[in-house]
Amino acid sequence: MKSLAQKSLPYWCAFDIVGKEEEIARLEAEAAQPHFWLDQAASSIAMRNLNRLKETVGLWRRLERETGDLLELARLSAPEVSARDELASHVEEAEKRLRELEFQLLLGGKYQERDAILAIHAGAGGTESQDWTEMLLRMYLRWTERRGYRTEVLDVTPGEEAGIKSVTLEVTGLYAYGYLRAEKGVHRLVRLSPFDAAHARHTSFALVEAWPQAEGDVEVIINPEDLRLDVFRASGAGGQNVQKNSTAVRVTHLPTGLVVSCQDERSLARNRETALKILRARLMEIELEKKAEEQAHLKGEHVTAGWGNQIRSYVLHPYKMVKDHRTGHETSNVSAVLDGDLDELIQSYLRSRMGEKT
Repeated sequence: MKSLAQKSLPYWCAFDIVGKEEEIARLEAEAAQPHFWLDQAASSIAMRNLNRLKETVGLWRRLERETGDLLELARLSAPEVSARDELASHVEEAEKRLRELEFQLLLGGKYQERDAILAIHAGAGGTESQDWTEMLLRMYLRWTERRGYRTEVLDVTPGEEAGIKSVTLEVTGLYAYGYLRAEKGVHRLVRLSPFDAAHARHTSFALVEAWPQAEGDVEVIINPEDLRLDVFRASGAGGQNVQKNSTAVRVTHLPTGLVVSCQDERSLARNRETALKILRARLMEIELEKKAEEQAHLKGEHVTAGWGNQIRSYVLHPYKMVKDHRTGHETSNVSAVLDGDLDELIQSYLRSRMGEKT
């Protein structure tokens, strides 16, 4: 327990907890001024930053209190065996949280702490891939639940027979993008098909994308003249119209050709707001990729990214295994992974790319 307390000391300096508390006090004082709320965009960014700072400081202060309580309990004279076992369990849990906080320090980068936009798209394979996309959605929802993140489905397109063709989520929580960027790429599933009368083995693909939430960054300012807005009736499974009014929105960014559609809300204004939120995140990701390509060019490396890059395989037949092809990390506990136990896979990849800052 003393070792645990000593190990945490360097990270207090690295995370600059005292400095963060001073920044919290400054932001709270600013927020108390009437003029602070006149610029809603700036105040919204400041409040998100304040919430992140409070969450980070809260985690460390809570660990500090728990460590102090454990040391105090350990100082009691000759605790019983059952008490020692209970203390050991608490210490193990505290060490786990310290390792997690240490890992967050190693993430680095300008955008790692931000909320994330996560999108999943079915690949070739029709109903098989659409069902696989829905399985991945469930997996990520379980993972976010484990981490205490909040999620909101921004847009979803149902499959024609089963599953979903595509879905876009907003994931809110500290380091949401820092972790989810590890999931970008093609995910492959091998299993006996529940949709095949012969129960044959099928391979399905789905593409996962992740972008940091745009927060008023200069590089993602959108000129309204660069947008084309189309409205249409929302459609349900099988393509039938589900609304009589045109509330679904399709936004085209003319300079880049990016197209974002949203039909998940009944309000035209709400769908437009959501589509623009996704568009801003995608535009910022393009800027990040440009910077990464420039850095790679200076290093003499060739960066490839796209649909053809399979990052992970989930095999349910003829054996059970999940393997990340980028790191070689694998596990035979496929059901646990599909139930949201992704931390080892995510962290093994991020540790392998620790030098990257985006």
